[in-house]
Amino acid sequence: MRVFTPDEVAESTHSKYLGVLVAARYARELNLLPRETLPLGQQKKLTTRALEALTSGQIEFRLVKRRRREE
Repeated sequence: MRVFTPDEVAESTHSKYLGVLVAARYARELNLLPRETLPLGQQKKLTTRALEALTSGQIEFRLVKRRRREE
């Protein structure tokens, strides 16, 4: 099991909280993929794979402001 420190996560996102949110969203996207499309030999947990991708700079993301509902 790989341990990720908050500093490692914050390097690529400038915030450890944002880093965890981005990794969680990416893990959910990985979970939606069919099992056949996942590369063989990568039997790691999805959260570990997401954090590895985030800390290595493989994930590109952008922040989008939340739209307010008009009533």
